[in-house]
Amino acid sequence: MVIEFLTFEVDPSEREQWLAVEERHWSRYLESRPGFAGKEMWVADDDPGRVHAVIRWESMEAWDAVPPADVEAVDEAMGRWCREATMRAFRVVRDR
Repeated sequence: MVIEFLTFEVDPSEREQWLAVEERHWSRYLESRPGFAGKEMWVADDDPGRVHAVIRWESMEAWDAVPPADVEAVDEAMGRWCREATMRAFRVVRDR
């Protein structure tokens, strides 16, 4: 299991709209990918302008298999709602 951890800057007044567009484009695309294991969106009460996407992949190979052209196409489909993200990757070192 590998975690793709993305952080987006999203104005709190636009968050619900942004989440709906993100769901329609990115979530639907990810669900079509082999090895995609799930996704959650998180917001901290003390930092409402940042949305964190926690995306679970069965393996790094599955995540790496996402074609850059697909990423570009989905971002383009997001239109004005597209946001740059900071990205980190996490792997399980203990599961109990």
